[in-house]
Amino acid sequence: MLNHIHLQFNTDFFLNFVFHPQAVLFQGLLLTIISAIVSQLIGTVLGIMLAMAGMSRLWILKAFNQLYIWFFRGTPVLVQLVLIYFGLPYLLGFDIFPAVMPLGTLQISGAVVAGIVSFGLHEAAYMSEITRAGIISIDSGQAEAAKALGMPPRLLMRRIILPQTIPVIVPALGNQFNNMLKTTALLSIIGVSEMFRVAEQLQAATFMTFEVYLGISIYYLLLTAGWTAIQMLLEKNLSRHLTAGSVKRRPGKSLHQLAELADER
Repeated sequence: MLNHIHLQFNTDFFLNFVFHPQAVLFQGLLLTIISAIVSQLIGTVLGIMLAMAGMSRLWILKAFNQLYIWFFRGTPVLVQLVLIYFGLPYLLGFDIFPAVMPLGTLQISGAVVAGIVSFGLHEAAYMSEITRAGIISIDSGQAEAAKALGMPPRLLMRRIILPQTIPVIVPALGNQFNNMLKTTALLSIIGVSEMFRVAEQLQAATFMTFEVYLGISIYYLLLTAGWTAIQMLLEKNLSRHLTAGSVKRRPGKSLHQLAELADER
């Protein structure tokens, strides 16, 4: 039976697709990268705020943190995307994501905005837990010493804890952005012409199914491999803030330095 199988792979089309891409594919690639970067930035900022809420003494902030994480980590990102893009306009009674949204002198697609918002909200749930884990890994003695010197909690977090947390969470943050580059393919569901959507349109026009999807897989592999190389450089540059891979063995701030920072109140 295997003798009757004939592979129908167009090598010329595949090589031309990969090494001589059309301009529309480059545009989709650019949109993929921009969407991933903006979504990750939103998710990181919101994640830090959520982590602060989760570590607050106020029960209502802790409850909000747990409810938020439970929902956004417990439901598929595709469901969240559809809920925000299609569900919110229905719930509110007006289209909050019109076809074109003015952004200063620029015009941006409402679907792109909806996708970025959805991915950012989803990512915030994961970054909250990553940030919280990074914060509690910092030697508690520094916080106790700073509090003894009268340093306000906000200044303590901004000048002592968070600067030491960043090198700790960089590996996890890099992995999350790697996933975000691939998650942007879901934008095709709401009609955004990112890289995967462009590939779908090319496949529909040429009927070269395997060649197109294999080619777009290579582009995603190049994206993630490129980011992995950048991440390795970032981790190498930040490694000087760590000693022997352990935060607890890092010297940290001296009492004199803590006193100087406390005077900034």
